[in-house]
Amino acid sequence: MKKILTTLVLLVSLSLTSKAQLYFPPILGANWDTISPQQLGWCTERIDSLYDLLQRNNTKAFIILKDGKIVVEKYFDTFTKDSLWYWASAGKTVTSFLVGMAQQEGKLSIYDSTSKYLGTGWTTCPPEKERLITVRHQLTMTTGLDYIIPDWDCKLPACLKYKADAGSQWFYHNAPYLLLQDVLENASGITYQQFTNTRLSNRTGAFGLWLDGVFYSKPRNMARFGLLMLNKGVWNGDTLLKDTTYYREMINTSQNLNQSYGYLWWLNGKSSHKLPGTNLTFQGDICPPAPDEVYAALGKNDQKLYVWPSQKIVVVRMGNPAADSSLVPVVFDKEMWTEINKLVCNLNTGVSPLPQVMKANVYPNPVNQRLTIDAVGNNWSTFSWEMFSSAGNTVASGFSTQSQTDISTVQLPAGFYTLRLLNSQGESQLRKVSIVH
Repeated sequence: MKKILTTLVLLVSLSLTSKAQLYFPPILGANWDTISPQQLGWCTERIDSLYDLLQRNNTKAFIILKDGKIVVEKYFDTFTKDSLWYWASAGKTVTSFLVGMAQQEGKLSIYDSTSKYLGTGWTTCPPEKERLITVRHQLTMTTGLDYIIPDWDCKLPACLKYKADAGSQWFYHNAPYLLLQDVLENASGITYQQFTNTRLSNRTGAFGLWLDGVFYSKPRNMARFGLLMLNKGVWNGDTLLKDTTYYREMINTSQNLNQSYGYLWWLNGKSSHKLPGTNLTFQGDICPPAPDEVYAALGKNDQKLYVWPSQKIVVVRMGNPAADSSLVPVVFDKEMWTEINKLVCNLNTGVSPLPQVMKANVYPNPVNQRLTIDAVGNNWSTFSWEMFSSAGNTVASGFSTQSQTDISTVQLPAGFYTLRLLNSQGESQLRKVSIVH
Protein backbone atom coordinates (compact mmCIF):
# COMPACT_ATOMS: atom_id res chain seq x y z
CA MET A 1 0.00 0.00 0.00
CA LYS A 2 2.81 2.38 0.95
CA LYS A 3 4.55 1.61 -2.36
CA ILE A 4 1.34 2.36 -4.29
CA LEU A 5 0.91 5.69 -2.47
CA THR A 6 4.53 6.57 -3.15
CA THR A 7 4.06 5.79 -6.82
CA LEU A 8 0.92 7.93 -6.97
CA VAL A 9 2.68 10.86 -5.30
CA LEU A 10 5.57 10.51 -7.75
CA LEU A 11 3.19 10.45 -10.74
CA VAL A 12 1.34 13.54 -9.49
CA SER A 13 4.66 15.27 -8.89
CA LEU A 14 5.91 14.44 -12.37
CA SER A 15 2.60 15.60 -13.86
CA LEU A 16 2.80 18.96 -12.10
CA THR A 17 6.44 19.37 -13.05
CA SER A 18 5.67 18.57 -16.67
CA LYS A 19 2.79 21.04 -16.66
CA ALA A 20 5.02 23.79 -15.31
CA GLN A 21 7.82 23.21 -17.81
CA LEU A 22 8.13 25.22 -20.99
CA TYR A 23 8.69 23.55 -24.32
CA PHE A 24 11.51 24.82 -26.54
CA PRO A 25 11.70 23.95 -30.24
CA PRO A 26 15.01 22.70 -31.66
CA ILE A 27 17.41 25.49 -32.60
CA LEU A 28 17.60 24.23 -36.18
CA GLY A 29 14.83 22.87 -38.36
CA ALA A 30 11.11 23.43 -38.72
CA ASN A 31 9.93 21.07 -35.97
CA TRP A 32 7.82 22.79 -33.33
CA ASP A 33 5.39 20.97 -31.07
CA THR A 34 1.78 22.06 -31.18
CA ILE A 35 -1.20 21.84 -28.86
CA SER A 36 -4.71 22.44 -30.12
CA PRO A 37 -7.10 25.02 -28.67
CA GLN A 38 -9.49 22.13 -28.01
CA GLN A 39 -6.90 20.41 -25.78
CA LEU A 40 -6.60 23.59 -23.76
CA GLY A 41 -10.35 23.94 -23.41
CA TRP A 42 -10.40 27.22 -25.32
CA CYS A 43 -13.56 28.43 -27.05
CA THR A 44 -12.68 27.28 -30.54
CA GLU A 45 -15.96 28.50 -32.06
CA ARG A 46 -14.57 32.02 -31.65
CA ILE A 47 -11.37 31.51 -33.60
CA ASP A 48 -12.96 32.48 -36.93
CA SER A 49 -13.93 35.85 -35.48
CA LEU A 50 -10.28 36.43 -34.54
CA TYR A 51 -9.12 35.42 -38.02
CA ASP A 52 -11.68 37.71 -39.63
CA LEU A 53 -10.41 40.66 -37.57
CA LEU A 54 -6.81 39.89 -38.46
CA GLN A 55 -7.55 39.55 -42.16
CA ARG A 56 -9.57 42.77 -42.27
CA ASN A 57 -6.61 44.54 -40.72
CA ASN A 58 -3.96 43.46 -43.23
CA THR A 59 -2.29 40.80 -41.07
CA LYS A 60 0.28 38.53 -42.71
CA ALA A 61 1.26 36.27 -39.78
CA PHE A 62 -0.29 35.53 -36.40
CA ILE A 63 0.96 33.09 -33.75
CA ILE A 64 -0.08 32.23 -30.20
CA LEU A 65 2.22 30.08 -28.04
CA LYS A 66 1.07 28.43 -24.81
CA ASP A 67 3.81 26.94 -22.63
CA GLY A 68 6.09 27.24 -25.65
CA LYS A 69 3.90 25.15 -27.96
CA ILE A 70 2.08 26.55 -30.97
CA VAL A 71 -1.68 26.80 -30.39
CA VAL A 72 -2.61 29.19 -33.17
CA GLU A 73 -0.60 29.79 -36.34
CA LYS A 74 -2.27 31.56 -39.24
CA TYR A 75 -0.86 33.10 -42.41
CA PHE A 76 -2.76 35.25 -44.89
CA ASP A 77 -2.60 35.70 -48.64
CA THR A 78 0.75 34.43 -50.00
CA PHE A 79 2.65 34.83 -46.73
CA THR A 80 4.03 31.63 -45.14
CA LYS A 81 5.96 30.59 -42.05
CA ASP A 82 9.16 30.90 -44.10
CA SER A 83 8.49 34.44 -45.31
CA LEU A 84 10.68 37.25 -44.02
CA TRP A 85 9.21 40.42 -42.55
CA TYR A 86 10.50 43.47 -40.71
CA TRP A 87 10.05 44.06 -36.99
CA ALA A 88 10.27 47.87 -37.26
CA SER A 89 10.51 49.31 -33.73
CA ALA A 90 9.57 45.98 -32.18
CA GLY A 91 13.22 45.14 -32.91
CA LYS A 92 14.25 47.73 -30.32
CA THR A 93 13.59 45.05 -27.70
CA VAL A 94 16.23 42.79 -29.26
CA THR A 95 18.71 45.64 -28.86
CA SER A 96 17.63 46.07 -25.24
CA PHE A 97 18.29 42.39 -24.58
CA LEU A 98 21.70 42.54 -26.29
CA VAL A 99 22.72 45.60 -24.28
CA GLY A 100 22.04 43.56 -21.15
CA MET A 101 24.25 40.77 -22.44
CA ALA A 102 27.03 43.22 -23.29
CA GLN A 103 26.83 44.65 -19.78
CA GLN A 104 27.03 41.25 -18.10
CA GLU A 105 30.15 40.53 -20.19
CA GLY A 106 31.73 43.74 -18.90
CA LYS A 107 31.86 45.34 -22.33
CA LEU A 108 29.82 48.34 -21.24
CA SER A 109 27.77 49.78 -18.40
CA ILE A 110 24.41 51.35 -19.04
CA TYR A 111 25.37 54.07 -16.55
CA ASP A 112 28.38 55.12 -18.63
CA SER A 113 28.23 58.31 -20.63
CA THR A 114 27.41 57.50 -24.25
CA SER A 115 30.46 59.59 -25.21
CA LYS A 116 32.65 56.81 -23.82
CA TYR A 117 31.60 54.65 -26.77
CA LEU A 118 30.82 57.21 -29.48
CA GLY A 119 33.49 59.78 -28.65
CA THR A 120 32.90 63.42 -27.80
CA GLY A 121 31.04 65.55 -30.27
CA TRP A 122 28.53 62.89 -31.29
CA THR A 123 25.92 65.63 -30.70
CA THR A 124 25.95 69.40 -31.02
CA CYS A 125 25.02 69.74 -27.34
CA PRO A 126 27.30 71.76 -25.08
CA PRO A 127 30.03 69.33 -23.90
CA GLU A 128 28.83 69.35 -20.30
CA LYS A 129 25.28 68.47 -21.45
CA GLU A 130 26.47 65.77 -23.84
CA ARG A 131 28.36 64.08 -21.00
CA LEU A 132 25.11 63.78 -19.05
CA ILE A 133 23.63 61.41 -21.64
CA THR A 134 24.15 57.76 -20.69
CA VAL A 135 23.44 54.46 -22.38
CA ARG A 136 20.52 54.07 -19.97
CA HIS A 137 19.02 57.32 -21.23
CA GLN A 138 19.13 55.85 -24.73
CA LEU A 139 17.32 52.73 -23.48
CA THR A 140 14.59 54.79 -21.81
CA MET A 141 14.05 57.51 -24.46
CA THR A 142 15.16 60.21 -22.02
CA THR A 143 18.28 61.66 -23.70
CA GLY A 144 16.84 65.17 -23.66
CA LEU A 145 17.76 65.71 -27.32
CA ASP A 146 15.60 68.07 -29.36
CA TYR A 147 12.78 66.28 -31.17
CA ILE A 148 11.50 69.26 -33.14
CA ILE A 149 13.57 68.31 -36.17
CA PRO A 150 12.78 67.16 -39.73
CA ASP A 151 14.18 63.64 -39.35
CA TRP A 152 13.94 61.59 -36.15
CA ASP A 153 16.24 58.95 -37.69
CA CYS A 154 19.15 61.30 -38.42
CA LYS A 155 22.23 60.28 -36.39
CA LEU A 156 24.47 63.12 -37.52
CA PRO A 157 25.66 65.50 -34.79
CA ALA A 158 23.90 68.37 -36.55
CA CYS A 159 20.57 66.58 -35.97
CA LEU A 160 21.23 65.86 -32.29
CA LYS A 161 20.67 69.12 -30.49
CA TYR A 162 20.21 69.98 -26.83
CA LYS A 163 16.65 70.58 -25.61
CA ALA A 164 16.67 69.46 -21.96
CA ASP A 165 19.01 67.78 -19.52
CA ALA A 166 19.18 64.02 -19.92
CA GLY A 167 16.64 62.30 -17.73
CA SER A 168 14.25 65.25 -17.58
CA GLN A 169 12.28 64.61 -20.79
CA TRP A 170 10.68 61.51 -22.39
CA PHE A 171 10.17 61.46 -26.14
CA TYR A 172 10.16 58.57 -28.60
CA HIS A 173 13.21 59.73 -30.55
CA ASN A 174 14.58 57.08 -32.91
CA ALA A 175 18.09 58.39 -33.59
CA PRO A 176 19.40 57.91 -30.01
CA TYR A 177 18.07 54.35 -30.19
CA LEU A 178 19.81 53.67 -33.51
CA LEU A 179 23.04 54.91 -31.95
CA LEU A 180 22.74 52.13 -29.36
CA GLN A 181 23.71 49.75 -32.15
CA ASP A 182 26.86 51.84 -32.72
CA VAL A 183 27.54 51.76 -28.98
CA LEU A 184 27.34 47.95 -28.99
CA GLU A 185 29.63 47.67 -32.00
CA ASN A 186 32.26 49.96 -30.51
CA ALA A 187 32.03 48.30 -27.10
CA SER A 188 32.25 44.74 -28.45
CA GLY A 189 34.64 45.26 -31.35
CA ILE A 190 32.47 43.26 -33.75
CA THR A 191 29.58 44.16 -36.04
CA TYR A 192 26.09 44.42 -34.64
CA GLN A 193 25.00 41.49 -36.81
CA GLN A 194 27.83 39.34 -35.45
CA PHE A 195 26.94 40.28 -31.88
CA THR A 196 23.31 39.33 -32.53
CA ASN A 197 24.27 36.02 -34.12
CA THR A 198 26.70 34.89 -31.42
CA ARG A 199 24.75 36.07 -28.37
CA LEU A 200 21.18 35.42 -29.44
CA SER A 201 20.44 33.74 -32.77
CA ASN A 202 22.88 30.81 -32.66
CA ARG A 203 21.71 29.90 -29.15
CA THR A 204 17.94 30.14 -29.68
CA GLY A 205 17.29 29.79 -33.41
CA ALA A 206 15.89 33.35 -33.50
CA PHE A 207 17.80 34.14 -36.65
CA GLY A 208 17.34 37.45 -38.37
CA LEU A 209 19.04 40.12 -40.42
CA TRP A 210 19.67 43.75 -39.53
CA LEU A 211 19.23 46.17 -42.45
CA ASP A 212 19.59 49.91 -41.81
CA GLY A 213 18.93 49.36 -38.13
CA VAL A 214 15.77 47.27 -38.69
CA PHE A 215 15.51 43.56 -37.83
CA TYR A 216 14.00 41.12 -40.36
CA SER A 217 13.04 37.53 -39.56
CA LYS A 218 10.51 34.78 -40.04
CA PRO A 219 7.41 35.00 -37.81
CA ARG A 220 8.39 31.96 -35.76
CA ASN A 221 11.71 33.59 -34.93
CA MET A 222 9.89 36.51 -33.37
CA ALA A 223 7.95 33.91 -31.37
CA ARG A 224 11.28 32.36 -30.29
CA PHE A 225 12.41 35.69 -28.90
CA GLY A 226 9.11 36.05 -27.06
CA LEU A 227 9.58 32.58 -25.58
CA LEU A 228 13.09 33.52 -24.46
CA MET A 229 11.71 36.61 -22.72
CA LEU A 230 8.89 34.59 -21.18
CA ASN A 231 11.51 32.32 -19.60
CA LYS A 232 13.49 35.29 -18.26
CA GLY A 233 16.37 35.06 -20.70
CA VAL A 234 16.89 31.29 -20.43
CA TRP A 235 16.56 29.06 -23.51
CA ASN A 236 16.05 25.38 -22.70
CA GLY A 237 18.52 25.49 -19.80
CA ASP A 238 20.96 27.84 -21.53
CA THR A 239 21.00 31.12 -19.58
CA LEU A 240 21.67 33.89 -22.04
CA LEU A 241 20.90 36.81 -19.74
CA LYS A 242 22.30 36.03 -16.31
CA ASP A 243 21.76 39.56 -14.99
CA THR A 244 18.35 39.13 -13.36
CA THR A 245 18.34 42.75 -12.17
CA TYR A 246 18.69 44.01 -15.73
CA TYR A 247 15.94 41.65 -16.89
CA ARG A 248 13.53 43.02 -14.26
CA GLU A 249 14.43 46.62 -15.09
CA MET A 250 13.94 45.94 -18.80
CA ILE A 251 10.25 45.04 -18.40
CA ASN A 252 9.29 47.44 -15.60
CA THR A 253 8.83 51.21 -15.44
CA SER A 254 12.29 52.67 -16.04
CA GLN A 255 11.68 56.34 -15.20
CA ASN A 256 8.90 58.56 -13.83
CA LEU A 257 8.20 60.38 -17.10
CA ASN A 258 6.40 57.52 -18.87
CA GLN A 259 5.07 54.84 -16.57
CA SER A 260 4.42 52.49 -19.49
CA TYR A 261 8.00 52.26 -20.76
CA GLY A 262 10.87 50.03 -19.64
CA TYR A 263 14.11 49.51 -21.53
CA LEU A 264 12.60 49.84 -25.04
CA TRP A 265 9.69 47.59 -23.96
CA TRP A 266 6.08 48.81 -23.67
CA LEU A 267 4.25 47.97 -20.45
CA ASN A 268 0.53 47.51 -19.96
CA GLY A 269 -1.46 48.04 -16.78
CA LYS A 270 0.13 51.32 -15.70
CA SER A 271 -1.72 54.39 -14.44
CA SER A 272 -0.62 56.58 -17.36
CA HIS A 273 1.31 56.48 -20.60
CA LYS A 274 2.95 58.55 -23.30
CA LEU A 275 2.89 57.55 -26.95
CA PRO A 276 5.22 58.05 -29.92
CA GLY A 277 4.94 61.38 -31.68
CA THR A 278 3.73 63.41 -28.71
CA ASN A 279 4.97 64.48 -25.28
CA LEU A 280 1.45 64.39 -23.83
CA THR A 281 0.61 62.11 -20.91
CA PHE A 282 -2.58 60.06 -21.18
CA GLN A 283 -4.31 58.54 -18.18
CA GLY A 284 -4.86 54.79 -17.98
CA ASP A 285 -3.04 51.88 -19.53
CA ILE A 286 -2.18 51.43 -23.18
CA CYS A 287 -4.52 48.51 -23.92
CA PRO A 288 -7.28 47.99 -21.32
CA PRO A 289 -8.53 44.62 -22.68
CA ALA A 290 -5.03 43.11 -22.39
CA PRO A 291 -3.93 41.73 -19.01
CA ASP A 292 -2.18 44.29 -16.81
CA GLU A 293 0.98 42.17 -16.63
CA VAL A 294 1.48 42.02 -20.39
CA TYR A 295 4.59 43.65 -21.85
CA ALA A 296 5.14 44.20 -25.54
CA ALA A 297 7.48 44.91 -28.42
CA LEU A 298 5.60 47.27 -30.74
CA GLY A 299 6.65 48.46 -34.17
CA LYS A 300 5.50 50.60 -37.06
CA ASN A 301 2.67 49.19 -39.18
CA ASP A 302 1.54 46.91 -36.36
CA GLN A 303 4.46 44.59 -35.82
CA LYS A 304 3.67 43.16 -32.39
CA LEU A 305 5.12 40.76 -29.85
CA TYR A 306 3.18 40.34 -26.61
CA VAL A 307 4.33 38.36 -23.57
CA TRP A 308 1.76 37.27 -20.95
CA PRO A 309 3.87 35.83 -18.10
CA SER A 310 1.37 34.21 -15.71
CA GLN A 311 -0.40 32.28 -18.47
CA LYS A 312 2.85 31.51 -20.33
CA ILE A 313 1.42 32.93 -23.52
CA VAL A 314 3.26 34.68 -26.37
CA VAL A 315 1.41 36.50 -29.17
CA VAL A 316 2.98 37.52 -32.51
CA ARG A 317 1.42 39.69 -35.21
CA MET A 318 3.23 40.75 -38.40
CA GLY A 319 1.82 42.53 -41.42
CA ASN A 320 0.84 45.79 -43.03
CA PRO A 321 -0.83 48.64 -41.12
CA ALA A 322 -4.20 47.86 -39.58
CA ALA A 323 -7.28 49.59 -40.94
CA ASP A 324 -7.12 51.82 -37.86
CA SER A 325 -5.21 54.87 -39.06
CA SER A 326 -4.16 56.32 -35.71
CA LEU A 327 -0.58 57.25 -34.89
CA VAL A 328 -0.52 54.35 -32.44
CA PRO A 329 -3.17 51.78 -33.41
CA VAL A 330 -4.92 51.62 -30.05
CA VAL A 331 -8.26 50.61 -31.58
CA PHE A 332 -6.83 47.58 -33.39
CA ASP A 333 -4.89 46.45 -30.30
CA LYS A 334 -8.06 46.64 -28.21
CA GLU A 335 -10.07 44.74 -30.80
CA MET A 336 -7.36 42.10 -31.15
CA TRP A 337 -7.09 41.54 -27.41
CA THR A 338 -10.85 41.44 -27.06
CA GLU A 339 -10.91 38.57 -29.58
CA ILE A 340 -7.97 36.83 -27.87
CA ASN A 341 -9.83 37.03 -24.55
CA LYS A 342 -12.86 35.42 -26.15
CA LEU A 343 -10.74 32.58 -27.53
CA VAL A 344 -8.70 32.04 -24.37
CA CYS A 345 -11.96 31.70 -22.51
CA ASN A 346 -11.21 29.35 -19.62
CA LEU A 347 -8.56 31.44 -17.90
CA ASN A 348 -9.32 33.42 -14.76
CA THR A 349 -7.46 36.48 -15.99
CA GLY A 350 -9.45 39.25 -14.38
CA VAL A 351 -9.64 40.91 -17.80
CA SER A 352 -12.89 42.62 -18.66
CA PRO A 353 -13.84 42.47 -22.34
CA LEU A 354 -14.04 45.81 -24.09
CA PRO A 355 -17.74 46.73 -23.98
CA GLN A 356 -17.69 48.77 -27.15
CA VAL A 357 -15.06 50.19 -29.47
CA MET A 358 -15.26 53.53 -31.18
CA LYS A 359 -14.38 53.42 -34.85
CA ALA A 360 -13.57 56.84 -36.27
CA ASN A 361 -13.25 57.55 -39.94
CA VAL A 362 -11.06 60.62 -40.35
CA TYR A 363 -10.93 61.81 -43.94
CA PRO A 364 -9.56 62.97 -46.28
CA ASN A 365 -6.09 62.19 -45.00
CA PRO A 366 -3.87 63.89 -46.14
CA VAL A 367 -6.18 66.89 -45.86
CA ASN A 368 -6.04 70.30 -47.51
CA GLN A 369 -8.85 72.51 -46.17
CA ARG A 370 -11.44 70.50 -44.25
CA LEU A 371 -11.16 67.32 -42.16
CA THR A 372 -14.24 65.20 -41.41
CA ILE A 373 -14.55 63.09 -38.25
CA ASP A 374 -17.17 60.34 -38.45
CA ALA A 375 -17.39 58.56 -35.07
CA VAL A 376 -19.35 55.35 -34.50
CA GLY A 377 -20.20 53.93 -31.06
CA ASN A 378 -22.82 54.32 -28.34
CA ASN A 379 -20.61 56.57 -26.23
CA TRP A 380 -19.57 58.77 -29.13
CA SER A 381 -22.72 60.73 -29.95
CA THR A 382 -20.85 63.73 -28.50
CA PHE A 383 -17.12 64.18 -28.09
CA SER A 384 -14.39 66.79 -27.80
CA TRP A 385 -11.35 66.97 -30.04
CA GLU A 386 -7.88 68.49 -29.92
CA MET A 387 -5.24 68.83 -32.62
CA PHE A 388 -1.60 68.71 -31.49
CA SER A 389 1.50 69.73 -33.40
CA SER A 390 4.53 67.43 -33.57
CA ALA A 391 5.92 69.38 -30.59
CA GLY A 392 2.83 68.44 -28.56
CA ASN A 393 1.27 71.91 -28.54
CA THR A 394 -2.50 72.32 -28.93
CA VAL A 395 -3.16 74.15 -32.20
CA ALA A 396 -6.94 73.68 -32.44
CA SER A 397 -9.77 72.20 -30.39
CA GLY A 398 -13.52 71.91 -30.32
CA PHE A 399 -16.61 70.01 -29.20
CA SER A 400 -19.10 68.09 -31.32
CA THR A 401 -22.71 67.43 -30.31
CA GLN A 402 -23.14 64.84 -33.03
CA SER A 403 -21.19 61.85 -34.28
CA GLN A 404 -19.98 63.65 -37.39
CA THR A 405 -18.19 66.98 -37.50
CA ASP A 406 -15.90 68.98 -39.81
CA ILE A 407 -12.66 70.74 -38.85
CA SER A 408 -11.15 73.56 -40.86
CA THR A 409 -7.42 73.06 -41.43
CA VAL A 410 -6.88 76.12 -43.63
CA GLN A 411 -5.06 78.10 -40.93
CA LEU A 412 -2.72 75.28 -39.91
CA PRO A 413 0.73 74.93 -41.49
CA ALA A 414 1.43 71.83 -43.56
CA GLY A 415 2.86 68.98 -41.54
CA PHE A 416 2.00 66.03 -39.30
CA TYR A 417 -0.45 66.40 -36.42
CA THR A 418 -2.06 64.24 -33.76
CA LEU A 419 -5.84 64.38 -33.39
CA ARG A 420 -7.18 63.32 -30.00
CA LEU A 421 -10.87 62.43 -29.57
CA LEU A 422 -12.38 62.26 -26.05
CA ASN A 423 -15.92 61.25 -25.06
CA SER A 424 -17.96 61.84 -21.90
CA GLN A 425 -16.87 58.45 -20.50
CA GLY A 426 -13.22 59.48 -20.53
CA GLU A 427 -12.39 57.17 -23.45
CA SER A 428 -9.92 58.65 -25.90
CA GLN A 429 -8.55 57.79 -29.32
CA LEU A 430 -5.65 59.18 -31.36
CA ARG A 431 -5.35 59.68 -35.08
CA LYS A 432 -2.38 60.81 -37.15
CA VAL A 433 -3.28 63.56 -39.61
CA SER A 434 -1.20 64.95 -42.46
CA ILE A 435 -2.02 68.49 -43.60
CA VAL A 436 -0.94 69.56 -47.06
CA HIS A 437 -1.50 72.89 -48.85
